[in-house]
Amino acid sequence: MQVKDVMTSNPACCAPDTPLPEVARMMEQHDCGCIPVVEDQDSKKPVGMITDRDLALRGVASGQDARIMKAEDRMSTPVVTVTPEDSVDDCCRKMEDHQVRRVAVVDENGCCCGMVAQADVALHATHQAADVVREVSQPTDSASNVQGQ
Repeated sequence: MQVKDVMTSNPACCAPDTPLPEVARMMEQHDCGCIPVVEDQDSKKPVGMITDRDLALRGVASGQDARIMKAEDRMSTPVVTVTPEDSVDDCCRKMEDHQVRRVAVVDENGCCCGMVAQADVALHATHQAADVVREVSQPTDSASNVQGQ
């Protein structure tokens, strides 16, 4: 099975200068917990990822005014990517190796064309789901691999 068989196509993306409240509204509107941050809407080259956890813990809980923060202030980097042609096994390995719950899918030009989340793996490739969840959930030495920390 390939990534293209399990990915969510054409995910909502934001630019680095998108205000955090707008990112939160995008998550609500698209019923998702992660928005890829792309260079711009034309190139769609991923430069970061911003999750609902980033919004809550690194935005609101930071004590700073999240209403004036932008996606680039709280996005996680680097972006872990796969291609539509990669196998789901390889995708799961990347998620495990990088301990991430979501990966961006990029086309031959490096443009974001999809997303794969643990839930996608669970829905389509259940024999791999338990391994991915277990490996991604292992504690690490650092709380996160984010820029500026």
